[in-house]
Amino acid sequence: MYSLLLALIYVAFVSLGLPDSLVGAGWPVMHQDLGVPVAFAGIITMIIAGGTILSSLASERVTRRFGAGAVTAVSVGLTAAALVGFSVSGSFWLLCLWAVPYGLGAGAVDAALNNFVALHFAARHMNWLHSFWGLGASISPFIMSYAITSGLGWSSAYRIVGVTQAVLTAVLILSIPLWRKVGPAPGAEHAGDGEPATGGSHVPLAQALRIPGVLLVLAAFFAYCALESTAILWASTYLVTDRGVDDATAAAFASLFLLGITAGRFLAGFFADRVGDKLLIRGGFAVVGLGVLLVALPVGTPVPALAGLVVAGLGCAPIYPAIIHSTPVNFGARSSQAIIGIQMAAAYTGSTLAPPAFGVLSTWAGAWVFPLFLAVLVALGLVMSERLNRLVARRGGPAQGVAAGAGAAGAAERRG
Repeated sequence: MYSLLLALIYVAFVSLGLPDSLVGAGWPVMHQDLGVPVAFAGIITMIIAGGTILSSLASERVTRRFGAGAVTAVSVGLTAAALVGFSVSGSFWLLCLWAVPYGLGAGAVDAALNNFVALHFAARHMNWLHSFWGLGASISPFIMSYAITSGLGWSSAYRIVGVTQAVLTAVLILSIPLWRKVGPAPGAEHAGDGEPATGGSHVPLAQALRIPGVLLVLAAFFAYCALESTAILWASTYLVTDRGVDDATAAAFASLFLLGITAGRFLAGFFADRVGDKLLIRGGFAVVGLGVLLVALPVGTPVPALAGLVVAGLGCAPIYPAIIHSTPVNFGARSSQAIIGIQMAAAYTGSTLAPPAFGVLSTWAGAWVFPLFLAVLVALGLVMSERLNRLVARRGGPAQGVAAGAGAAGAAERRG
């Protein structure tokens, strides 16, 4: 049972990644067909981000009421409808309209799925699942490229992904009874606070924010996602303008940052259960710091900077999955859905605000501040996560909770 549901969740994570690169990949053609400036892409992405933040914050209430399986199915259905809506939109304002369900579906499913995996499965699966998300995000630009070069047009790419999401929605609806049969995982249903993982009373946003350590993990998550999104958007520009790298090479190594994250998560899955979430987060930030240092080295050759981007991508790999997976142990299973929802909101806020903030800063000071900007975010993430570790240690028993939860989840998977 666990194995069948886990396979479905892996497919769902690939599907989650598919829409994320479509706007960026298709916008050079889309804005011309729609007759709007290039900068209008920011309006679309801001609307999507706003929807994801709102649905992430509401995810605890709806998931507790309807269950992770139903929320996942409905959310993927919303995303499918939005993508099909994109494919038939002939004006910019219609894209803005369809961006609303696009964002609402993305945020809710992200929070629900991440919490379900954190409660029911071992750390290795959290890393591999996020690697599969990267696989989906890497596939969609090829879908857009095929649609454009074959003469089908950018709308066909949205239609292909939308139909794929619709098929997955049907499968997810049929699988809802399976999600309910799985129930709370042994060792996770009472992780930390003695309360059941599902059902029970709603945890209001204000109450969740008052839990000791929540603000620390939100700051760490904000810093990581701000770091990742800034590096993805601005690394190529920095290499060209400040390190004298040609356009093609800069683009290739900027993409290697993303590939490093995807490959790193796959590799991290093989030792995540033995190492533990705390060391994965600490080591990840340390490796990112090393990569940023290489990027910043004032030498006459760009080779260290190019290598530094790859190193930074590998360091980023385990941080996001490990923060999510450690949430039930750090804060208790009863509160984990609410806190993961807030974490998703913090993640989307960091990803949305940091790249334009750096754009303003670099316009004023120059692109040379790129590694300094990243270094500040690395330091913030590391300091906040270490403060959380000390707080959890003072409460007592986090390491035993991690081991028990991972072991029980692994045993349940073997039985399933």
